[in-house]
Amino acid sequence: MRRRTSGHTSKDTSRRISIRTAVSAGLVVVTLAATAAAATAQGTASAPSPHAQRTQQVEYFTGSTAHPRHTTVPASKPVSPSDRAAIAADGDVTSIVQNGPVGSKLDVVFVGDGYTAAQQEDFHADVRAKWAKISAVEPYASYAGLFNVWAVDAVSNESGVSGDPTQDVVRDTALDSAFFCEGTERLLCVDTGKVESYASKAPAADLVVMLGNSTKYGGAGYNDISSQAGYDGIATASSDNDRSDQIAVHETGHSLGKLADEYDYGQSGTYTGPEPTEANITTLSADQMTAQRQKWYRWMGQESPDGGAVGAFEGGGYYQYGLNRPTENSIMRTLGREFNLPGREAMIAGFYRYATVLNSPVATDRAVARKARLRVTVPASAQVKWYVDGRERKAARGRSTVVVRALGVPADGRGHTVTAKATDRTAAVRDPALHKLLSGSLSWRVAPR
Repeated sequence: MRRRTSGHTSKDTSRRISIRTAVSAGLVVVTLAATAAAATAQGTASAPSPHAQRTQQVEYFTGSTAHPRHTTVPASKPVSPSDRAAIAADGDVTSIVQNGPVGSKLDVVFVGDGYTAAQQEDFHADVRAKWAKISAVEPYASYAGLFNVWAVDAVSNESGVSGDPTQDVVRDTALDSAFFCEGTERLLCVDTGKVESYASKAPAADLVVMLGNSTKYGGAGYNDISSQAGYDGIATASSDNDRSDQIAVHETGHSLGKLADEYDYGQSGTYTGPEPTEANITTLSADQMTAQRQKWYRWMGQESPDGGAVGAFEGGGYYQYGLNRPTENSIMRTLGREFNLPGREAMIAGFYRYATVLNSPVATDRAVARKARLRVTVPASAQVKWYVDGRERKAARGRSTVVVRALGVPADGRGHTVTAKATDRTAAVRDPALHKLLSGSLSWRVAPR
């Protein structure tokens, strides 16, 4: 692994997009499932005094194969006028992966810290490498075409991250990221207000990751950082540690999959509350789920990618007793594992909340000629069907590219319509209600001449 103290001195302006004003659209970013139940499980005190310092709950990771933990840290202060002015003058946006227009794809935004002006190309390289590792994990790997990825530059005065390698190391960086947060070495904290300001420069954001310029293992997941801005959280990870990508994957289990943590704190008591809303924890036994057709009953007994068969394993949602999880040890319990079958299904549903199954580079708001070539993109598990004036052209079924006249559109001087429809037939989704998200269509009006 490398630590950079110098880098390129020029920027590849042909790859950059200058964004002068922040996009005001709401951002949906990494959300933790840690709620008041987690606080109760850890025996934390009652509500603080209104004069007490505001705090934020974070999830952190002491090791690449250890269960995560939760703690509270001081909340970031509002961004000062001088910092806002500096951020307004900074923050070039670079497209790293472009699979389609904003609005039809799930947009991931990386913001870097500890990268000097001469190191921004290093930051872009780190984003590419980190995204390659994240998108190699299922179900990301099968749905890589649903994502756009953006990098937002945050120029730091010094290279590296505070707390690396030791607690006494302090560096002047744009986002104030630091290990040893609140005395916990692997907890990589950041000024969330500054991250929000930089992330809002991207054309859109559905996930936000702060990438710290470091080889040190660590990261964090922030919860409920700014409800007014529409943000739910931020994930942090070190750039050059080959295990830190798992932190980001785990956090997206919360934000995209709406999954609960499947670990407990040990000796954390028995859960006695209502049935949780998350898809991967339940108060029900395997027999009860099957009899009542609840939660992951459709997957019961099936071999899961994270090992073993799906069942009901006691412990999860921070409680040692009273809550069951689908498998012994998925990534929502321990880093380095796979999503289990119910978790994978939930993640795919999360992808489709932001992205559409069917896209095309050919605009649908203007007429196309009979000689025009239409091209669509779909996941590998989706099937495309083509229609002319509502009637399917079965000979074109499964094709991603067609010529309009080859579909048999009449040359009669009348207007006709060509439609492409696609349905993702993945075996990883069994819930009929989710199949509504897995279909889409596009239509083009054919010019009379």
